[in-house]
Amino acid sequence: MRVPGVFPALRAMLAAVSLLAASVANAADGQPARHATYVGEQVCVSCHQVEESHFGHTLHAKIFRQNPRNDVERQVCEACHGPGSLHAENMAVESTDPVAQGEEAWDKIVDKSLIVGFTKSWGTSIDKMNGQCLSCHEGGQRMHWPGSTHDLNKLACSDCHNPMARFSGTSLLKKQSITQVCESCHSQQRAEFRKRSHMPVPEGKMSCADCHNPHGTVTAPLLKADSVNDLCYSCHAEKRGPFIWEHAPVREACTNCHTPHGSNHDKLLQVARPALCQQCHANTNHPSVFYNAGQLAGNETGLNSRVMGRSCQNCHTQIHGSNHPAGARFQR
Repeated sequence: MRVPGVFPALRAMLAAVSLLAASVANAADGQPARHATYVGEQVCVSCHQVEESHFGHTLHAKIFRQNPRNDVERQVCEACHGPGSLHAENMAVESTDPVAQGEEAWDKIVDKSLIVGFTKSWGTSIDKMNGQCLSCHEGGQRMHWPGSTHDLNKLACSDCHNPMARFSGTSLLKKQSITQVCESCHSQQRAEFRKRSHMPVPEGKMSCADCHNPHGTVTAPLLKADSVNDLCYSCHAEKRGPFIWEHAPVREACTNCHTPHGSNHDKLLQVARPALCQQCHANTNHPSVFYNAGQLAGNETGLNSRVMGRSCQNCHTQIHGSNHPAGARFQR
């Protein structure tokens, strides 16, 4: 964000013009171009006053200013944006206010390659931006970031996080909550959470990060477990077993019957019962006509109790598995 009137403050840095002139002279003499050096936080703040007012409330600011771990973190702004001497010289050499001349004048004056920017419009490569973040935040939850779904789709850390302002309670997210950040891209899941049966994410009792690690895992959907079932068992321990009588589709994957985010059917089911069960159990020991239009409400033949309420589970109550000696049909 640029505010009119800020650029006259560059007068405090006009001393850097002499350094720029020296670098130009060196280039004319055939000497190699100088590398950028650290100029200190106060030089940055002399121009970027608005950014500094927001940054001061963040965890990064408190750590870099009060308890830096190394010399790089002591540079505060330049710890992330890189050495800023050449950027300061580039700005100081132009004494006019580019804001008054419009955005095109700004783009011509500023050499964006001289410092690391964390916005799409600045033009810094995704790999370089993420490299700045991962230089401190590597390992741990970010161990599997290289090659993860988000990494392969060229997602930058700054697409989800805003280290320059405190918009969220934790993690310096760009929005108020983890769920809101995820839903800004994952619109399908956002719609599923609004269905009649859903995980309690919209109510704030869960977040996407309870099941997924957005920074990468060993699974394709970024699950925080080795499999869908292991993830579900972390909350639904009563379904874990082991069981004497196991139900094959349950053993294989919970998603054979349930949708993980939301459904318009009871219990997050993929299809309403008994149609769900009949996808596999087309031939049973029940009478040949088990479920048809003649057995629904409003027909002369009456209503079959096996299509009411919990349907097949009226009798097969232990459908996830049974430890009863007579539980082969999951009835007890």
